Amino acid sequence: MNSRYFFGAAAALALTACGGGNEQAEPTPGADSETIEEAAEPQFSADISANDLGKHISVLASDEFEGRAPGTPGGEKTRAYIAAQYERIGLEPLDGGYEQRVPIVESTLDPDASSFTLAVNGESRDLVYRQDVVYWTKRVEESVAFADSDLVFVGYGIVAPEYDWNDYEGLDVTGKTVVILVNDPGYATQNPELFNGNAMTYYGRWTYKYEEAARQGATAAIVIHDTAPAAYGWNVVEGSWSGPQVDLQRDDNGASRVAAEGWFSNETARDLFTAAGLDLDEQMQAALQPDFAAVPMTGLSASATLTNTIKRSEDANVVGVLRGATAPEEYVLYMGHWDHLGVNPNTEGEDKIYNGAVDNATGVAAILEIAEKFANNETRPDRSILAVAVTAEESGLLGSAYFAEYPPVPLKQIVSGVNIDAILPTPPVKDMVVVGYGASELEDILQEAAAPYARRLTPDPEAEKGYFYRSDHISLAKKGVPMLYADGGVDLVDGGVTAGSTIGDAYRANDYHQPSDEYSEDWPMEAMVDTAEILYETGAAIAYSSAWPNWYEGNEFRALRDAQRAE
Repeated sequence: MNSRYFFGAAAALALTACGGGNEQAEPTPGADSETIEEAAEPQFSADISANDLGKHISVLASDEFEGRAPGTPGGEKTRAYIAAQYERIGLEPLDGGYEQRVPIVESTLDPDASSFTLAVNGESRDLVYRQDVVYWTKRVEESVAFADSDLVFVGYGIVAPEYDWNDYEGLDVTGKTVVILVNDPGYATQNPELFNGNAMTYYGRWTYKYEEAARQGATAAIVIHDTAPAAYGWNVVEGSWSGPQVDLQRDDNGASRVAAEGWFSNETARDLFTAAGLDLDEQMQAALQPDFAAVPMTGLSASATLTNTIKRSEDANVVGVLRGATAPEEYVLYMGHWDHLGVNPNTEGEDKIYNGAVDNATGVAAILEIAEKFANNETRPDRSILAVAVTAEESGLLGSAYFAEYPPVPLKQIVSGVNIDAILPTPPVKDMVVVGYGASELEDILQEAAAPYARRLTPDPEAEKGYFYRSDHISLAKKGVPMLYADGGVDLVDGGVTAGSTIGDAYRANDYHQPSDEYSEDWPMEAMVDTAEILYETGAAIAYSSAWPNWYEGNEFRALRDAQRAE
């Protein structure tokens, strides 16, 4: 699980090698064990239960599975276990096997052999790596270079027709280095009528800004760091984007991306704006207007050489389908990531295994239980149920990104989806937190499903940090598919929000991405069972109907879905 409202801190990247290929494949030979063989035995009930959830979690989070890192024997055992459960439940494989191969590439910049230099009014200035600038490339090449690329400030670097906003209006940035503000104008103004106000939209994510710069033909794209709108300090930037960077192996080897992506420290950016005769604060204010016009940073140009070590590997998503009775070509998706951080021999103490019980053995267990309930219903759902356990979430949502890029079923036929990422075991609660609240009509269905359990919907309390864009559902959302990200709440029946926050704070401080994230038979399971039941009912309301829930009007993904459905 990447960082999100409940656990706050930015997730560390798991830079374990993973793996690839487009074809479907059978579960990895040699991954069987007594535990996996037992998984095929009929030892589970037809209903969602605390006992069954606990069985799945205890196996997936066991030391035998070695922290479920992609590309490891523990990862192979995990995939084999999930595939065996699919088969036992009665889910069918797609294209002959339960595994969708995911090709992975790891690029590591050599700072000693790389450089990022600016010509500032005729004088050369070398920027200090990790102090002034952090940079990398998505082009899978051992050497990437460019020279004399003029800098231009493009405000927030956003093209959003639904908000009548285009920072590139009338601008040709071919060959140029664009300099961009982080987040979006809604956050900066706190105006609820501008974008989504305090809540970050997808246009505020740094990933979008690099992708848009590439679409505009820029040579390089550099985001100006600012702690509050970024939701993390410079220490996170220099730690997360230096060292090995893991990505999907793409057909064009990243040739469509800009030559260099990166961040300027705020101090460095201010110095550069001053050198160009500009005031950064004044330009930030100007960028808040929809008629903002990009500003050349006169006298500044960039040259860079990026020297990389390339490593290719592979892993797999695990995909199964329960065929619908009357509309089998339409799908309701349940998704969650199976991977965690594996084994780290450098960890202090005797326990080196990052078991990932909460993150995300709980999510996989819930998907298996939900699928089993659908499979055992007296009446088969009209639409198909698609269960997808994705790999390499901890490395940057790579498994879900691959699934979205190379879907085994057409995306326009996925009616909607639910992402389940880390259900914290708590006593009974009175709410469900919806990350990205206010996004789609799935929330209306969720509210109806939650009502019989006396649970209300609670908006993400830190929407400005953009946690909706940091888990696997966003890979499908970016393609237009309506997705829901909701799980356990924080308002406990006994103790209220104070007690619930104490549990969450303790997990974040002591167990999140630590070897201590382990399963215990003493876990309180009632709230987790109810959460799984509510998410089942949400999907059932769609699977047993002909409804096509959409994004709300004005949502940044609405136009994508409308175009997709119109095909």
